[in-house]
Amino acid sequence: MKKHIHICLILLSIAVTQAQNSNTNIDLKTTIIPPAKVNKLTGDSYLIDFGKAFFGTIQLYSNKPQTDSLIIHLGEKLNDKNGVDKNPGATIRYQKIVLPQLTANTLILPKLTADKRNTTGAAIQLQDSIGVVMPFRYCEIENLKIPITELQIHQKALHHKFNDEASAFSSSNKILDSIWELCKHTIKATSFTGFYVDGDRERIPYEADAYINQLSHYSVDSLYTMARRTNSYFIENPTWPTEWLLHTVPMFYTDYMYTGDIEPLKRHYKNLKLKTLMELERADGLISSSSPNLNAAYIQKLGFKKADTKIKDIIDWPPAQKDTGWKLATLEGERDGYEIVPVNTVVNAFYYYNLKLMAEIATVLDKKEDAAFFKKKAKNVKTTMNTKFFNSDRGYYTDGEGSTHSSLHANMMPLAFGIVPKEHVKTVTEFIKTRGMACSVYGAQYLLEGLYLSNEAQYALDLITDTKGDRTWWNMIEVGATMTLEAWDVKYKPNADWNHAWGTAPLNITTRYMWGIKPKTAGFKIAEIQPQLANLKFSNIKVPTMNGIIKASFKKDKKTHQYIIEIPENMSAEFKVPLINLKGRHNGKKIKPKQQIIILNSGNHTIDLKQ
Repeated sequence: MKKHIHICLILLSIAVTQAQNSNTNIDLKTTIIPPAKVNKLTGDSYLIDFGKAFFGTIQLYSNKPQTDSLIIHLGEKLNDKNGVDKNPGATIRYQKIVLPQLTANTLILPKLTADKRNTTGAAIQLQDSIGVVMPFRYCEIENLKIPITELQIHQKALHHKFNDEASAFSSSNKILDSIWELCKHTIKATSFTGFYVDGDRERIPYEADAYINQLSHYSVDSLYTMARRTNSYFIENPTWPTEWLLHTVPMFYTDYMYTGDIEPLKRHYKNLKLKTLMELERADGLISSSSPNLNAAYIQKLGFKKADTKIKDIIDWPPAQKDTGWKLATLEGERDGYEIVPVNTVVNAFYYYNLKLMAEIATVLDKKEDAAFFKKKAKNVKTTMNTKFFNSDRGYYTDGEGSTHSSLHANMMPLAFGIVPKEHVKTVTEFIKTRGMACSVYGAQYLLEGLYLSNEAQYALDLITDTKGDRTWWNMIEVGATMTLEAWDVKYKPNADWNHAWGTAPLNITTRYMWGIKPKTAGFKIAEIQPQLANLKFSNIKVPTMNGIIKASFKKDKKTHQYIIEIPENMSAEFKVPLINLKGRHNGKKIKPKQQIIILNSGNHTIDLKQ
């Protein structure tokens, strides 16, 4: 465990000052937020609840002076006495401030103490003019000798520019609505550095965290500069483990699809090829952590600054807290018993997806030979995986070469990336449904994607809105968080924080899969809308694009499903008719019985489908 931590600290303590300190061009904003509630605790103590946690600080303005000291407690969590929890545990934040006095008619900005870990080394640094910020929802004040009505106290929130009105969602399922709002707020509140960082414990960009953050951010706003800044950061500052590196290509491809801008693909094409880890490939097409190409030269090519670092230590870092020395709720952590072998299913599923996207990128850049090359490689990896990893007797995948164990992870990743042959989708999904939410909040992104791609919309919705147990988004709300947690619960990760955007899968899944609204062509010139709304009785959604906002609503009764959709100017959409359709009308005109796609041009559309 100590060896792994040492290696990670070496890797992450890298020279990133140029990226970190170029914040003069980062569009950070401050919002002054008044209290949502003020409750009296004792004679001179009060609890101020700002409603939601933000990164920032507190500001006070008193109409009357107080010569005695004022004690302030800031925190994310309440204790069982409805005061700020002064010992919240894990990486849930708390800080105590003592003001010697209150000066009248003066704006007071109490100075916070910086956390050494998240303000040094590889952490993204804030400008000195911003000062120290921390995440908090609550402020408890003690020894207030003047009337509380004489004191104005506000949360001074720091965040990136964000259009709150660009997106919205509501439905007949109020649990789903609450989770969507939790996730949307997380995207805004965690933007305080101008980069996609993992959370307050480290404030470091990691590729897997950033990818889910990007998908969710693009689902609620059409401001893409923060994602692009983060993408550029990863070119020179890769992190670990293997599948983290393998998120680089998907991040750049996603940006291209939403913006239509090919310049980042052109500029970083060679590096994107490198980040596929193609040089670790064996003769059969699969990549291996025991490749003889794991050497100092290769590590430097990837962007790591320490040539003596062993990349095998990066690749073999156990995902989701196995072998940490912690006393965990389950022995295998969040792995579902996943067996890490040198040639394993999860890593090669990511590798296949990278090759598939690189074929698309090469085509966009008119590199025809490369496009054919990557397409052929992807096909070969898919075939080899299905030959070597698929257990035909069981009907689902093992964890890798030489393994007899089958985990949720080894099956949800091939399903999400389109590796599973059609004839085996049923048995793979049946196995997946026996495992429940046996993955981390990060892994849930791919579990849900795979389910929607396999027409398991109802099961996916049930997982998102589950209110039983602690491996749920509802548990995050129940424990009192207003941003998504790093893990399902502290007992699954004892140093977890309460502000991790990689937990926002339900947000982008709702937009991109439940409603099925994604760019069909680059720059959202053509959108695709493929709703899978399961048992929802109604739903409304606003989805931002660079061309404007797509607005859609849905309602159903026993006989009719009605969709009302507004497409912005300068774009169109392809609406995929759900399988329930037997007959219907589009803007009053009959839809052909076997018609699968309805073209929606700019303007308003009403689609009535009858069972």
